[in-house]
Amino acid sequence: MPAKSRTYQPQKVRAALAAQNEALRAAVHRLSAPDLDRPTRLGSWRVRELVAHLSLALGSLPARLDEPSPGPVISLSDYAGLSRTMADTVDTAVTRFAADAFAGPPEDVAAAFDRQLDAVRSVLDGPAVAEPGRRIPLLSGRSMLLADYLVTRLVEAVVHADDLADALGLAAFPHDRQAVAAVTRLLADAFADRVPGGAVELRIPPYAVVQAVPGPKHTRGTPPNVVETDPLTWIRLATGRVPWAAAVADHGVAASGERSDLAEYLPVLG
Repeated sequence: MPAKSRTYQPQKVRAALAAQNEALRAAVHRLSAPDLDRPTRLGSWRVRELVAHLSLALGSLPARLDEPSPGPVISLSDYAGLSRTMADTVDTAVTRFAADAFAGPPEDVAAAFDRQLDAVRSVLDGPAVAEPGRRIPLLSGRSMLLADYLVTRLVEAVVHADDLADALGLAAFPHDRQAVAAVTRLLADAFADRVPGGAVELRIPPYAVVQAVPGPKHTRGTPPNVVETDPLTWIRLATGRVPWAAAVADHGVAASGERSDLAEYLPVLG
């Protein structure tokens, strides 16, 4: 079963987000004009739209910090489900924002990105992030506790940094280790919440182990159905970047047992 009460240490989350953001800043500053026009694995988005989306997603923290948040508070697990319904809204906003604020040459794109990340860093270094119970409004009309919202910004930063690396033909992105750990755990818990059960043990060393999928529950000894993968492969599976069959064929996933095929349950985030 997932760790229903899993918590994330706020100081570690803030440090991980700051480090991941700085790695993204460095990557954006290295982009050339041809790089900005490269296609991505995100539909019609080019690298330019991807950078614009990162700017919006990360810059939403300072933008929403002082906005009223009257909607009901949702959990991290609720957020994972909600994100699958927001694709069209996000695409429209990103396309418009990219054509406006990110339409210029690489140096202008980097400067616009810097302004957003500088604002985020000011928040992460300021007193507001330490306020217990502070709420952040969401586009859906709901809200999240600030501590949980920071974890969702890690998801955006890690997942889309991987998208950027893929678009640029890089073997890997220099992710912050704690950022990858938090995102791996969140997506594993969201998977177990979405497909509750105890028939399959999902192992993502060294960060997470959860039990999921309806069926006979494992109680002792070696589980009859085991899926094991590495953190980045799991993140790609859980967010629909890599199909299940391709990950198995490429030996990125080891799956044993008659219930270990997870294709019908993925992705976790749309």
